[in-house]
Amino acid sequence: MSVSPKTMKFFLVVGASRGIGASVTQHLIEQGHSVVGVSRTKPPFGEWIQADVSTHDGISMVCEAIGDRPLDGFLYLGGVWEEGAFADAFSFENSSDAETRLVLSVNLIAPIELSRGIAKNLALTESPRAIFIGALSGLDHSATPEVANTASKFGLRGAVQALRLVYRRKKIGFTVINPGNVATLEVQKDIEEGRFPEQAPIPLDDLCKTIDWILSLSALTEVGDVNLIQKEG
Repeated sequence: MSVSPKTMKFFLVVGASRGIGASVTQHLIEQGHSVVGVSRTKPPFGEWIQADVSTHDGISMVCEAIGDRPLDGFLYLGGVWEEGAFADAFSFENSSDAETRLVLSVNLIAPIELSRGIAKNLALTESPRAIFIGALSGLDHSATPEVANTASKFGLRGAVQALRLVYRRKKIGFTVINPGNVATLEVQKDIEEGRFPEQAPIPLDDLCKTIDWILSLSALTEVGDVNLIQKEG
């Protein structure tokens, strides 16, 4: 369903080249919105800012490229995790310090610094939203052995709670969506090839509808964590 020019919105999507980020970018563009994607490799949809958000220079590049453009939404949908994560063979003790720093840089530091850098752009629109992809492993008593990834998701939830306080007067809504496995091409391949156990992942359409709902709300409504849990069978 397309939108009229009057209701067309402008979104910044980090992690737009693959997985959840690419799918949500496509979804928003098909609705008639304007999307700028951020990634190291060219995304299949939308405008593109080539940047590595694990670095200070990459984050600065994104903020400079956006300039003074009003933003209706900032969607941080990218993320990294340890090599071999979520498989039985994963070993924290074999994960390097450099890998830990990379995961924390991408999953936690970048969302914080980008939020600070583009808050002024979000504040220029009527009902701005910042949405971040967390994980069920970032919830209390739900940790997994992937220490860096789990720590980054716990930290992200805390950072978003603090950002909500900082930017309350600017009426920017901050939300973390914590999903189970989502049916991206990558997850489906992991299931088919036996790296993940047989399961029914969360449909991408369900995630897109969740984002649509959050984006549709007025500035008077705040949405905290949204947990999307796979049903068995």
